[in-house]
Amino acid sequence: MISSIGSRLTGTRIAAVTCAVALLLGTATVSAQQTESTALFANEVLDLLLESRIQKPAIQATAQEREAAIDELTNIYLITNLPRAIELGQNPEIKAQLDLQARAILFNAFANEFLASNQATDQEVFNAYEEQIALVSTKEFKARHILVDTQSAAVALIEELQGGADFVKLAQENSTGPSGPSGGDLGWFTAQSMVKPFSDAVATMEDGAFTPTPVQTQFGWHVILLEETRDGAPPPLDSVSDVIKQRIAQQKFQEFMQGLRAKTAE
Repeated sequence: MISSIGSRLTGTRIAAVTCAVALLLGTATVSAQQTESTALFANEVLDLLLESRIQKPAIQATAQEREAAIDELTNIYLITNLPRAIELGQNPEIKAQLDLQARAILFNAFANEFLASNQATDQEVFNAYEEQIALVSTKEFKARHILVDTQSAAVALIEELQGGADFVKLAQENSTGPSGPSGGDLGWFTAQSMVKPFSDAVATMEDGAFTPTPVQTQFGWHVILLEETRDGAPPPLDSVSDVIKQRIAQQKFQEFMQGLRAKTAE
């Protein structure tokens, strides 16, 4: 939630800062000289615009990039300091836009500070990791399949298998899937990596068995042979800790927001 809000704020941050600050500055007097034009706005405003344009620290901007930013800000401030622009700033719709942008920037600043101050502890990360791996099966399957376009074709293949036909040969001769030439070999996979009807069917099978009825997915009709099953290892904690930390921090922020809403409703 927070990250999506932050990304939406990126486009409005510069507009909010330059326009809102301009309306608050009143009427500044300037000359045509660039050195004097920079007096219209604070260095922080110039740095903010530069960093939004060049996507790196303002101190790394070239002289040409800095000059272009100064020209842009000078135009903005000259116009927004005009009496008519200040008058427009009192328009209810424009005032609402400025208020919304200012509050969005403050929200983003508060959220970032909250996240930095409420980072997940090592124990919280470990507990979340344990909960996650307990919920997600790590079992792995090794299977083959024959993919055909119609249910009747799949039923006919199952009848041949029941009569003793070789699965690999049938896959090579009939499967329309990319694994057909290799006898339908899918290698090792987890249930999460397959479409649900396929993984649901495999989860109920015993090693060495093939599906007694065809399995339908968006790709067509499958006849599946489960060759082997094994217990897979969960991903190491180090490889997922950053994602878990972000999830915990966002959960803390959501709980904070829920608390605020509850107080408001009282």
